[in-house]
Amino acid sequence: MVDMEVNGGVARVFLARPEKSNALNSPFLSELFSVLDPLKDDLDLRVVVLAGRGKAFCGGADVAELASLTAATGGAFVERIHDVCAAIRALPVPVVAKLHGAVIGAGLEIAAACDLRVAAEGTKFAMPEVRLGIPSVVEAALLPRLMGSGRAAWLVMTGEFIDARRALDWGLVEALGGDEAVERLVESLLAGERAALATQKRLCQLWDEAPLAHSITQSIAAFGRSFAGGNTISSRLRRK
Repeated sequence: MVDMEVNGGVARVFLARPEKSNALNSPFLSELFSVLDPLKDDLDLRVVVLAGRGKAFCGGADVAELASLTAATGGAFVERIHDVCAAIRALPVPVVAKLHGAVIGAGLEIAAACDLRVAAEGTKFAMPEVRLGIPSVVEAALLPRLMGSGRAAWLVMTGEFIDARRALDWGLVEALGGDEAVERLVESLLAGERAALATQKRLCQLWDEAPLAHSITQSIAAFGRSFAGGNTISSRLRRK
């Protein structure tokens, strides 16, 4: 259900349940976590691209499993979704979501947990949980940070689809395009130093979550640490 290709410091992870539009059930989520989590220890890794096989990035949570959930089991299921999202956010390298077809519900939460998102023209996005009598939860909490509270509320309260153009206008994705757009982004990320990108990723998450004064204080400290060990900007320029 999960494929991975690694080449030149880039790991390409594919949701690979195309016959079900990559719908997420518990075994699928467990396997996805088991693939993503160890990547945090790969010192050669520079970028991760998360994509989907078949006609869609992800059709959301598996309807058959959703229908079987109870008050006793529902929490554990969404915890599995959260575990995958947390593993993505914990990776010390940029994670790019390559989106196409449909990006729905839990699939959109996983995309939101990535650092950058590129959507093919024609991609559709939705958070339809309220139409099934349940709220959007876990990493849906990232949506207001990406889109603003009103647009996030529109998405999770109406359950309606938006297209890729509107997703770009609303800040849900950063670029439109297919393979070429993703590869241009990967090349840009590979131009950055791994340690600096890891620090920048942590700071971006901090800026989302912490008060401004604390964010600035921590940013200043991180800037100072970047010169540790005698590394200087001039020495780095000489290496290029």
